[in-house]
Amino acid sequence: MSQIRVSDLTFAYDNSADDVLTNVSFNIDTDWKLGFIGRNGKGKTTLLNLLMGKYEYKGSISASTKFDYFPYPYDDTNQQVTADEMIGEWKPQVESWQVMVQMNQLSMDAECLYRPFISLSHGEKTRIMLAVLFATENEFLLIDEPTNHLDQEARRIVKEYLSKKKGFILVSHDRDLLDAVCDHVLVLNRQTVEVQAGNFSSWWDNKEKSDSFAKAENEKHLKEIGKLKAAADRNSRWADKSENSKIGFDPVKEHDRSISSRSFIGAKTKKMEARVKAFENRIDREIEEKEGLLQDIETVVDLKLCPLKYHKNVLIDAKDLTLRYEDAAQPLFENLRFQVKQGDRVIISGENGCGKSSIIKAIFQKLGENKEPLIVDGTLNVGSGLIVSYVNQDTSFLVGSLKDFCEKRGFDYSLFLAILRQLDFGRAQFYKNMEDYSEGQKKKVLIAASLITPAHLYIWDEPLNYIDVFSRMQIEKLILEFEPTMLIVEHDVRFQEKIATDIVKIQEG
Repeated sequence: MSQIRVSDLTFAYDNSADDVLTNVSFNIDTDWKLGFIGRNGKGKTTLLNLLMGKYEYKGSISASTKFDYFPYPYDDTNQQVTADEMIGEWKPQVESWQVMVQMNQLSMDAECLYRPFISLSHGEKTRIMLAVLFATENEFLLIDEPTNHLDQEARRIVKEYLSKKKGFILVSHDRDLLDAVCDHVLVLNRQTVEVQAGNFSSWWDNKEKSDSFAKAENEKHLKEIGKLKAAADRNSRWADKSENSKIGFDPVKEHDRSISSRSFIGAKTKKMEARVKAFENRIDREIEEKEGLLQDIETVVDLKLCPLKYHKNVLIDAKDLTLRYEDAAQPLFENLRFQVKQGDRVIISGENGCGKSSIIKAIFQKLGENKEPLIVDGTLNVGSGLIVSYVNQDTSFLVGSLKDFCEKRGFDYSLFLAILRQLDFGRAQFYKNMEDYSEGQKKKVLIAASLITPAHLYIWDEPLNYIDVFSRMQIEKLILEFEPTMLIVEHDVRFQEKIATDIVKIQEG
């Protein structure tokens, strides 16, 4: 076991006026299973790249171990290259048999190594990369969001695999994964960095207690400052009044005063002014103690939603539904039944490739908005005049400015920016083009666009990929409060447990 020491680390990208990381310092052990937590845009991936030595920075990083990073890069242009051939590029010191040992632990057939890499599913690619990553020892591994786009079964396999490993940093917004895998957490708070023993839930429990204490202390200091300011103001007015009475008096009205009273009044005034100064010093101390109390509190702003009421109770009705593409020999699935009624929040669940997103395409095809060659057998009734608000899992079409994005869709620009701010979108991002956003920021743009659109039905296709934990909690609270009618494809177990009224499970074929 050795330590990684990061001291006063500061970094900014060349085209940015703002630091991504400022004076970050922490120490971690290389045998820890470390969960890395923070808001989108706080610099988690940037920090991993700095550990890998990709950028120049200010400060110091001290480590006696080598680092390796997941995911590995790959190029889709070579259609026939296999994973076995790519191992030499990713990790030259590793042999195929070492990777196969890890693949066995990941419930994978070694045959996948010799298939064209592009032909593998997203889950298969992820597991092969993890197998290569862990094939050697004496490295500290940097794992960046391994469960994005993975179905529940693949997530379960990855979760069980990582729970048996150690010596890594795991960037993830999946609370179930962080709880099952990690024994320490590294947290990029709003203003500070902390390292704590435990998993996500233990850290969150401690954070809620710490935030409650900080808020109570803040209120206590504010009340004390108010009292001290009132007392100081009162004594200051008394001192001014006394000082003004030193010179000049009416012997008729103030027959008990004489010129000799001046020294007595001066001494009294001086005493009052000293008391005022003492109050001011106490106010300064109270303010100093108050500063920093709320700097790391995550203020989860309540979002708003404006769902429309549909004139019928059943919005979507599927009976014995079978979907296939024109050029496919086999259907995606057969004889599926489900309904989406007013107020339902239906989650579609199943393995990658089983047809979850194709159900959404079939619904849009019924609404006349999808032209793909999708053959629908059985019954799929979609309500007439149904207004749908859609979050696509693909973000690649987001280019250009936010203002242009709003103008094309008829959104109120100011309101749209306000919703993004509530999702903790930095103001500096408003002036960038969307193609320069992180994946989490792009997803927030799509979610904000959906929230601003009044609709009968909200269809969200894997909305939480890359979305930070705090924003996930915001979205859960929003859905539970406004109870919109929803059809969602999402693999986050905690999210399903929180918001689903029904889960439709699809088995391939």
